[in-house]
Amino acid sequence: MERFGEFVGVRREGFVAEVVLDRPKAMNAVSTGMAVAIAAACEAVGRSDARAVVLSSKHERAFCVGADLKERNSFSDEELLRQRPTARAAYTGVLDLPVPAIAAVGGFALGGGYELALACDVIVAGPGAVVGLPEVSVGVIPGGGGTQLLPRRVGAARAAELVFTGRRVEAAEAHRLGLVDVLAEDAREDALDLAQRIARNSPVGLRAAKRALRLGQGTDLRVGLEVEDAAWRAVAFSGDRKEGVAAFNEKRDPEWPGR
Repeated sequence: MERFGEFVGVRREGFVAEVVLDRPKAMNAVSTGMAVAIAAACEAVGRSDARAVVLSSKHERAFCVGADLKERNSFSDEELLRQRPTARAAYTGVLDLPVPAIAAVGGFALGGGYELALACDVIVAGPGAVVGLPEVSVGVIPGGGGTQLLPRRVGAARAAELVFTGRRVEAAEAHRLGLVDVLAEDAREDALDLAQRIARNSPVGLRAAKRALRLGQGTDLRVGLEVEDAAWRAVAFSGDRKEGVAAFNEKRDPEWPGR
């Protein structure tokens, strides 16, 4: 496993990269050092030839419990303000991954921990998963994208209820409400399996499809269709498209050139 600081590692299996949160004594609470490591790991993975990413935890009871409030309790107002760009970089690092990203949530994903999952494209949850955005209970708001990503996932009214109450939601209800996408007996195993299935596809196509999906969100249909057309034009004359069509007609597996 390649290490990024003390608390984050990256495993590779073929074209799948697994970003592993590894601060078990703090249930993966995001300290300043861990935020730096998450951003660095995501940047490295984004530059690699990975076709899919899994964000997972080495801790059985927690995916991530959010910001390290013990560390923040020692901050002055000036220190908290200086830390803000570092914290944001961790969440935007996940959000800006150019390939499909899957969160494997087993255990608690609260506050910033759930926001890390929300920054992924798909959330796979184990039977013990508990998610929520409890920030208002400590006098702040979700600041890692939660107020923007959650409404896009479950709608404005549902997101408002969850943010305003700060309540924790267990796996079955979370799945019913759309807070997670897949229920699994083993979140990590299922997430890695999904990532491997995704990674069989064209790297050019995957990146363009993710870009179209992300950029089209929040626009009206006509603008979204223009975003889609631009993405189509970017891939239509690629080596991957030519190889994909040839492989289909020759009834063989494609060998993607990735360009």
